[in-house]
Amino acid sequence: MNNESSIFALDIGTRSVVGVILQEKDGEYQVLNMIVKEHGERAMLDGQIHDVPAVAKVIVEIKEELERKYGTLKRVSVAAAGRALKTERAEAAIWIAGKPMITKEDVAHLELSAVQQAQVKLAAKKQEQSHRYYCVGYSVVNYKIDGQEIGSLIDQQGTEATVEVIATFLPKLVVESLLAALKRANLEMEALTLEPIAAINVLIPPTMRRLNVALVDIGAGTSDIAITDLGTVVAYGMVPIAGDEITEAISDQYLLDFPLAEKAKRELSTNETVTITDILGFEAEVRRDDMIAAISDAVDRLADAISEEILSLNGGKPPKAVMLVGGGSLTPELPKRLAQKLQLPDNRVAIRGVEAIQKLTITQEMSLQGPELVTPIGIAIASKQNPIQYVSVYVNNQPFRLFDMKQLTVGDCLLASGISLHKLYGKPGMALVVTVNEQTVTVPGTYGQPPLIIKNGIPASLDTPIQDGDQIVVEKGKDGESASIQLKDLIDELPRKTVTINGEAYQIEATVYQNGQIASLDNEVNDRDVITIDMPETIEELFAALHLSNWLEQAKPFTVYVNGLPVEVKQFSGMIYKNHIEAKPSSSFEDGDVIEIISRKAPTVRQLAEVKRMRLIHSIPVRFNGEIITLSKPAAELYYQGKLLKEDDIIENGATLEVIEKKIEPFIFQDLFNYVHIDIPSSSSSFTLLRNGERVAFYEPLAPGDELQIVWEQANEEVK
Repeated sequence: MNNESSIFALDIGTRSVVGVILQEKDGEYQVLNMIVKEHGERAMLDGQIHDVPAVAKVIVEIKEELERKYGTLKRVSVAAAGRALKTERAEAAIWIAGKPMITKEDVAHLELSAVQQAQVKLAAKKQEQSHRYYCVGYSVVNYKIDGQEIGSLIDQQGTEATVEVIATFLPKLVVESLLAALKRANLEMEALTLEPIAAINVLIPPTMRRLNVALVDIGAGTSDIAITDLGTVVAYGMVPIAGDEITEAISDQYLLDFPLAEKAKRELSTNETVTITDILGFEAEVRRDDMIAAISDAVDRLADAISEEILSLNGGKPPKAVMLVGGGSLTPELPKRLAQKLQLPDNRVAIRGVEAIQKLTITQEMSLQGPELVTPIGIAIASKQNPIQYVSVYVNNQPFRLFDMKQLTVGDCLLASGISLHKLYGKPGMALVVTVNEQTVTVPGTYGQPPLIIKNGIPASLDTPIQDGDQIVVEKGKDGESASIQLKDLIDELPRKTVTINGEAYQIEATVYQNGQIASLDNEVNDRDVITIDMPETIEELFAALHLSNWLEQAKPFTVYVNGLPVEVKQFSGMIYKNHIEAKPSSSFEDGDVIEIISRKAPTVRQLAEVKRMRLIHSIPVRFNGEIITLSKPAAELYYQGKLLKEDDIIENGATLEVIEKKIEPFIFQDLFNYVHIDIPSSSSSFTLLRNGERVAFYEPLAPGDELQIVWEQANEEVK
């Protein structure tokens, strides 16, 4: 076929193969010819080729019949069954703390890593190797930085970057069996599409895909389902029940051979009565309503299976509308029952035929209509509008064939080769985890280098486009180096403070401890080190660091223990002043503070007694012979370690004293003789004691200020 505007397409179905010739001119399509041939045996099962030679035989018959009219056919467009498509969600994350801003290459690597995770998940479900699936496309669900959704990762910074994708895959077996059948028929695959996508492209243009619509292609053995929403095809599915279920029900009910039952099923959609001949040769006319009633259970089973799969694919909710194509869509009552089961109005479930395909004309001599022709024509048009081709490339000298649904890149080649993308980047160097002042600090090693990618001898990146026959070499990136720093790199600058103590300036600097030992800032930091930066916080810690703790000893309160009880004497205590305000050893200090230490004083017994108003002596003044005499006796006695203290003895801080108080007895005249010397006249034999001019006895009590006399009677003179 020399006319380049003509298109040869094949719809290789479970029961039959449809060959179609279309011609395109100025965006308009015309069906020139269409041939339908059924398989002579069960060469296909659920859309998958099981007997390649048998399928190739039917293809050759169609090809040769068309070639007699249109000339040699060398290239053909075909479709893979939509039920073979698999979708999977997955995500990938990368640690970016301390790394320069994320580049486009980093994002591409992250996206492809997520796609590969989806590929691995899918293979695990099927218990197969991941490289047995082609990635035929993916879309990004979201990007995240530290768990927060963000529009783009490029030039972002944070701790962890994450991407989630939805990826679509096709088993390689599906494509390889198609290629094998075409090769036997001496045909080259010009383009490949997917059956649901072929039907959607001609019935649901991109402008309609923002609507939540289900397209169901009901064939002979299976019903393929595709769901559109938010501007794209969001899900594919399949149920292993379709038109044959209805045909078998008619065959069983009326004892018909399968081909005759199939013929009767088709007449149901147009005739009010159907003429049948059973296997015993009896002919009968059956009313349409009676036959529908007889196969009602089978129609319900088909409607149940399709509606349940639609709900499953659509998140449990019915779509806005359902379009039915394929020969099985003509099953009587099926649209109505689907609408009931999906709780949709009857006019929201409809059969769509080739008449619904825009910009399509069919030659009068063909007179083709109906939903069973939508997919074959859709395959032909999709091959022109959205062709999917294959390219062959070499990755590290190994050949790989890629499913070209989009502009293929080096990254797609690496996916197809099964090379683990996350292992291509060099591993980051080992980090150091240390504790600094009870806080965990991670010091990362250097980041690994990106992989070295060469395409046809020229450096390339993951998003570099590729063409058929490209040679790609990929080498793992160099690993990063382990973290290596010194204490000064970790700490930056040690804090310092300057204070003035008793007029002299002192500078105090924080001390660094590494695992409990004083360390130099030039020391190397090791993993799991415990680093402590110790800066004095209180006045007491400051003096200890300056080796002036003895000064604080003098500033402590003066305290003695009297008869077992502590007694603090503020007058003899030392004092601490910070910026002229009284402070305590536990008080904090700041840079520039002025601290003054007032030393403690050790008092005498007399001084302590005066301050505490302790009465040591009981005394009274009296006058004797014109002189004032002070009579005294102890009122209390102080003992330290069993020794009686004198008034001039020094008392040290913390001394334990015993105080014994004396009972205060009045002074008597006789006490005077302890303080004066009495000269006794030799001629006198008696005397008289006078107190304030009155006679008294030796034991008479005295009062302060008393005038005392001793009168000798013989000499009649006053003793002096």
